Amino acid sequence: MAARRTLKAVLVDLSGTLHIEDAAVPGAQEALKRLRGASVWIKFVTNTTKESKQDLLERLRKLEFDISEDEIFTSLTAARNLVEEKQVRPMLLLDDRALPDFKGIETGDPNAVVIGLAPEQFCYPILNQAFRLLLEGAPLIAIHKARYYKRKDGLALGPGPFVTGLEYATDSKATVVGKPETTFFLEALRGTGCEPEEAVMIGDDCRDDVGGAQSAGMLGILVKTGKYRAADEDKISPPPYLTCESFPHAVDHILQHLL
Repeated sequence: MAARRTLKAVLVDLSGTLHIEDAAVPGAQEALKRLRGASVWIKFVTNTTKESKQDLLERLRKLEFDISEDEIFTSLTAARNLVEEKQVRPMLLLDDRALPDFKGIETGDPNAVVIGLAPEQFCYPILNQAFRLLLEGAPLIAIHKARYYKRKDGLALGPGPFVTGLEYATDSKATVVGKPETTFFLEALRGTGCEPEEAVMIGDDCRDDVGGAQSAGMLGILVKTGKYRAADEDKISPPPYLTCESFPHAVDHILQHLL
């Protein structure tokens, strides 16, 4: 990893780190206020595909988080950018609440497959339609490949198993646009003027949040909320820069030791 510079940017995961569905992590709002008192860029980076950026912002504001739309960088945004770049007509395996982020994209007579977290779409007829498109040469764009995520009622399957199933059945490889891809983290920093070695990432997913950020040259802080399970920190190498109880503890460490 490159030599560390003065910390200039903090990237923060949302679901599992600041909130779990409609409940905030205890103390997270106040911790965010304290972090805003430091002279650092703050960007909120998320693989969430269950809702549009606007719906996500409304959810966060109802939980009394002081966050603006331009501070949020989502994997949905990254996927739309790729669809426009490739000039394809995607079959969108997405939750209906995420579709506004693809408004204006032509989807008739699809020649590509875009897949996110879409429990209502993960049934045999729809997956088989995607399978046939891929056999005909359509590219597979995965918004992310998370194995699972945290809901109020417990852990739930993410899109990763379904992406992997389509890859296996069609002998193809998905283009993944969300975390843990290095390009995602670099895109999140665009416009901040910060290099990866000047940034730290806080998240509850050891592989996608922390491992991805550290592979991009950042520091990674793993929090024991959301999807965290005991010994997750042992699943990546190098291990997280820090593992702590929650987002407020991560902020405490940043303010005391990294600034």
